[in-house]
Amino acid sequence: MRVEVECEPGHQGEATPHRLAFDHRTVAVVEVIDRWLAREHRYFKVKGEDGALYILRHDVPADRWQLILFERERAGERARQRE
Repeated sequence: MRVEVECEPGHQGEATPHRLAFDHRTVAVVEVIDRWLAREHRYFKVKGEDGALYILRHDVPADRWQLILFERERAGERARQRE
């Protein structure tokens, strides 16, 4: 799924996702959990302000972002985190 991503300078000045927009929603990134490189792509695993996990892929040559994974927080996990 295509996604719009706003970035800020992050790790070693690399553009790092700060906010993403898709499907008429905007979500602020609260944490970059992981990042890795492939030949022509950069991947970011981030946690949104909504508690969901997202994996974003940046196609560097085309300067295009894609949403690769979206995983909602389960209600039971949210309750355990509050304890």
